[in-house]
Amino acid sequence: MAVAMSRTVAEQGGLRRVGMLVDGAWVDASAGGTIAIEAPGTRAAIASVPRGEAEDIDRAVKAAAAAFPAWSKVPPRERGRLLQKIADAVEGRVEELARIIAEETGNAIRTQARPEAKGSADILRYFGGLAGELKGETIPLGEHVLSYTRREPIGVVGAIIPWNAPVLLGCLKIAPALCAGNTLVLKAAEDAPLGVLWVATIANEFLPKGVLNVVTGYGEEAGAALSIHPGVRKLSFTGSTEVGKLIMRAAADHIVPVSLELGGKSPSIVYPDADENWAVDGIIAAMRFTRQSQSCTAGSRLFLHANIFDSFLAKLADKTQKLKIGDPLDETSDIGAIINAKQFNKVCGYVEEGMKQPGARMLFGGLPPKTGPLSQGYYAIPTVFADAANDWRLAREEIFGPVLVAIRWTEEVDAIAMANDSHYGLAAYVWTHDIGRALRAAHAIEAGWVQVNQGLGQSPGHSYGGVKQSGIGREFSLEGMLDSFTHRKNVTVNLGV
Repeated sequence: MAVAMSRTVAEQGGLRRVGMLVDGAWVDASAGGTIAIEAPGTRAAIASVPRGEAEDIDRAVKAAAAAFPAWSKVPPRERGRLLQKIADAVEGRVEELARIIAEETGNAIRTQARPEAKGSADILRYFGGLAGELKGETIPLGEHVLSYTRREPIGVVGAIIPWNAPVLLGCLKIAPALCAGNTLVLKAAEDAPLGVLWVATIANEFLPKGVLNVVTGYGEEAGAALSIHPGVRKLSFTGSTEVGKLIMRAAADHIVPVSLELGGKSPSIVYPDADENWAVDGIIAAMRFTRQSQSCTAGSRLFLHANIFDSFLAKLADKTQKLKIGDPLDETSDIGAIINAKQFNKVCGYVEEGMKQPGARMLFGGLPPKTGPLSQGYYAIPTVFADAANDWRLAREEIFGPVLVAIRWTEEVDAIAMANDSHYGLAAYVWTHDIGRALRAAHAIEAGWVQVNQGLGQSPGHSYGGVKQSGIGREFSLEGMLDSFTHRKNVTVNLGV
């Protein structure tokens, strides 16, 4: 049986010991197992969390199911006000949250962790303000009939999030699911659960018990148990395409609707009139170098017109190599550390392959140093390979690290064809002064989100998601909340009786 903890955090052996939230209480895993949390910047253990398994998932789902009838009856605007109170509380302690994110993810505090902490409060506030939009429609079937629809919550939502932006992505499950009247069991990423548990601590002060449950554990144990639990009425997953396929297969057994935000290998097409510094800055942003390119929207395939190929890459090399790699908690660091040893070694393996690839040349970057301060953590070096081919493995597979391939093109039709020659279709970027040409390209590219002349991240209100094997459904928007976390019920009344 799980043991209730008197506080969210306790000290054990010099490590922070953090419980998981089930039915309004902070508990250990039923089997007593724990997972050590490592700081990527130092490779040192900083905390431990429960190793939740099937029994813990079952308890959390049952708690969420018990809380659902009352929570679903709370007036939507009241649910929204509670979310906004949570947003205010998070925003009031955003610096504390930013430091947790930086330490556990390795993301630099100035460029990534602090914006993520602020963005998480924004997401909670945005969806809290949408509660009044949970409304249906009337259908004109004639004067003798009243036919209308209702937006109703689905029930218990099972959500699974990754480690690259864990708090923001956690809030993207919590806020719309709860606003719509569902209850939630959230499986946090085993590599970076501390920030999500911190937000859950605040949320637990405002929400009835059982409405929000956060379980920690490994994907193959807790995540798998959540995806097959018969009490879950909806699955929402953000992560790799490979795991997304497993989630879909599991959902099929119970005919459970799924939302999937999966991987990407996003193209950037640069036209010859954009050989300028603003476009270079945009490519650096789109590539997410300051997040170690650990982003599904990273523009990791750079299609450069042949006339500007060398000059553009020279500017890109100059600007990128000025970014400072270092301690995620150092305000002067632009780039932090890769999340863990497995991902670090995977990225290094791609770089090694690129260095041996005939015909491709490494413009800058390479393998990380084996001595000095950067060797103390999982620090990867931004690397660009030029004269690559679009069928090369590095140009087709999602590396999830700071490795960019640059490919020449001369005919627009060929650039768009290469951009679309991928089983992914999440994001894309187009760079040109000719807006008409840019929009034609944006319409022709097979992606759920295309940006023109900017490489920014998502904002509240975007209808964000992928096509092809990059996912199903949308996030960040009113439409995403309605489609993902409610179902439409039709009521038809004969007025002639």
